[in-house]
Amino acid sequence: MINLNEFDYYLPKELIAQKPAKPRDSARLLVVRENELEHRIFKEIDEYFKEGDVLVLNNTKVMPNKLSGKKSTGAVANIIIEGKEDGLYRARVNTHRPKPGVVLEFPPGLKAEIKYRKGDVFWLAFNKSLEKVLNTHGELPVPYYIKEPLQKKEDYQTEFASSSGSLAAPTSGLHFTKRQLKQLEKKGVKIVYVTLHISFGTFRKINGAVEDHKMDEESFIISPEAAEIINNRKSRLIVCGTTSFKALESASEPNGLVRPCNSTSMLFIYPGYKFKTKPDMMITNFHLPKSTLILFVSAYFGKERVLNAYKQAVEKKYRFFSFGDATLFIK
Repeated sequence: MINLNEFDYYLPKELIAQKPAKPRDSARLLVVRENELEHRIFKEIDEYFKEGDVLVLNNTKVMPNKLSGKKSTGAVANIIIEGKEDGLYRARVNTHRPKPGVVLEFPPGLKAEIKYRKGDVFWLAFNKSLEKVLNTHGELPVPYYIKEPLQKKEDYQTEFASSSGSLAAPTSGLHFTKRQLKQLEKKGVKIVYVTLHISFGTFRKINGAVEDHKMDEESFIISPEAAEIINNRKSRLIVCGTTSFKALESASEPNGLVRPCNSTSMLFIYPGYKFKTKPDMMITNFHLPKSTLILFVSAYFGKERVLNAYKQAVEKKYRFFSFGDATLFIK
């Protein structure tokens, strides 16, 4: 049985990044080898690649699915749309005493009635087409620990985002610039794009036993071309982010071969999990204490190694979480 408290660490609030690094590749990079840490800048990451390597990136695009409005009483009301089922929209609702029958109002003339709820999720009926309103007035749903408003929507999208459907950005990909990716290609690195649309389950706390925790369903796509390049690579496999890694692992055969896939995954990876996909390096941001993502990284690279790196990062005042600095774990 896993003790979740063993995956906790001390983090001063001032180290939670509120804004992205500008330019993107000016973020710091903590390189984590077996018995050594290196302190670099992300724009130097190409030094760790060589000809024949395959880099896997998640090209999901965050949807502008957040609306800000009010209740008929005037109280502030914010919603984030998660999906649609049987004519009703599934959403997270942030307002005072949300309950069935309550009507929420949003511009321009859009109204939503709460029909029913299950736990933290509400089902809403709208009086007009929602898609057009979201495209015009929708905001990107940044994580709860980012208190400052986005200056630009592009700040919470990777430069290679192309497949709309995500509720969060694959944040380790935010550091890459188009210039960097071109440099890697010139170096002989093959860049492969997969898609995994991130759900709010990424941010949900683990309550109770780790082994009983359930992840939200997330859709993912791995094309035949992507699978072929990964399976026939001549050198190392590098994954950017837990989402790219999860997509590959969800589509892998027991022998490690990745099959083309258009499916959904509820895979929850924590220490003790037996990996089929075995990347040589992983680029990822710093994750929340006691979160599903720190469990994921610890499952592959080892708890002591991960927590030691995090401790050093705190001491060196790295910036943490979605808009924070990056790590490069090397097997």
